Amino acid sequence: MKKTLSILAVLALATSVFAQGKALPSANLKTLEGQTINAKDLGKSGKITVISFWATWCSPCKKELDAINEIYEDWQKNYNVELIAISTDDSRTAAKVPAMVQSKAWPYRILLDTSRELSVAANIQSVPYTFLLDQKGNIVYEHVGYAPGDEDELEEKIKALAGKKGE
Repeated sequence: MKKTLSILAVLALATSVFAQGKALPSANLKTLEGQTINAKDLGKSGKITVISFWATWCSPCKKELDAINEIYEDWQKNYNVELIAISTDDSRTAAKVPAMVQSKAWPYRILLDTSRELSVAANIQSVPYTFLLDQKGNIVYEHVGYAPGDEDELEEKIKALAGKKGE
């Protein structure tokens, strides 16, 4: 009984630490070229990082990524931002990802979470889902869903991280 309570306490602590937005959990992702990378290494480039979970079948996801695409170049120039779009398509629908990315001309880094390893570890239950990571890779903001204008709210958060509040 005592051992069970200790294990539960550790699990609760681990969950609350993640919920406070410390860092991405360890989980394997694939690049479009088939290379494996670990999610815990994302956002460690010294840049502000936006991670957008999406799927080819998700209309709000595509609208969000299209809306950000219109202002992404400015974000890169003004705030040193990198956007990583992580597809949650399963192995059957993931084959559609490269063609969609090309047809949309999205300049983002695209990764695949076909096994949903990261989605499960990060408790992401629906898409679109967005994480904002600071320059050290810590999660500082999360957002579920998309409505037109959400990209403006995200830009305000990015601006604050970049230290450009009044500009």
